[in-house]
Amino acid sequence: MRLHLLTAVALWLGSSVVAFTTHRAFVAPRPIIVLNAGGFEWEDPVNAFDQGVDNPYKNTDLMTSTDGGLKIDPARLLSPRLNGANLYFIGMMGSGKTSVGEAVARRMGSYTFLDTDAIIEKATKMTIPEIFEAEGEEGFRQVEAQILDSVHPYVRCVISTGGGIVTRMENWSKLQTGLVIWLDVEPEVIIKRIQGTDRPLLQTEDPLKKLKALLEERKPKYKNADIRVKVTEEMDTAAVADQVIYDLHHFIDDNPPAWKLAKAKAQAEGLDWVQ
Repeated sequence: MRLHLLTAVALWLGSSVVAFTTHRAFVAPRPIIVLNAGGFEWEDPVNAFDQGVDNPYKNTDLMTSTDGGLKIDPARLLSPRLNGANLYFIGMMGSGKTSVGEAVARRMGSYTFLDTDAIIEKATKMTIPEIFEAEGEEGFRQVEAQILDSVHPYVRCVISTGGGIVTRMENWSKLQTGLVIWLDVEPEVIIKRIQGTDRPLLQTEDPLKKLKALLEERKPKYKNADIRVKVTEEMDTAAVADQVIYDLHHFIDDNPPAWKLAKAKAQAEGLDWVQ
């Protein structure tokens, strides 16, 4: 049956190309500024990549209005700083990847939210528990990898993934094409959130013990994320989304593109970048 399931997914994805195409970023053509430097012509990378948007948390004029509220949602300024890169949410089941990812995408405005589990259910016309029952975890992971392989080429997406997507090394080659955000939640908090649900991997006599074992197994892989957000029991979806947006802006500051580092180094050494 596994081959049949994978074929069904492939056919669904093929018929859904038009729907996914709407998630591709449309980047308006920008005028190319050709500069002369060292006797040859080159295109200024600032013109191609830098849209002049800085970290709003470091700009008090942007963050505070006269009535004490925010002038602009910092999430709105993420898109031009990300240059179309996707955001991938990883973490254990019940960590809030779907609700937080959707909230972040909505606040960003120009990004589309996708949920790999939801896509799997649409493609297979089966629920996740039904897939586990029919195909086992290995069959589900194959379908999950196929879905990730199909959605990762698209840009300007916030993508919520399944808790075990990190267990396959080949998935990381897709995840790392964007920025990976780990929502780190204690098992005791998670178990309160998902109590009474039909999560396939927790159908045991001691779900909390199983959850802790899964976390210990996956934690080394979760730690490969670009950003780790520690989620406490007191934090609601809005608070977690706020923290994600804050951490993303600072991550971008701490990890500028190579050409920006080269330019800063040249300026620090008193060299003219271009004349």
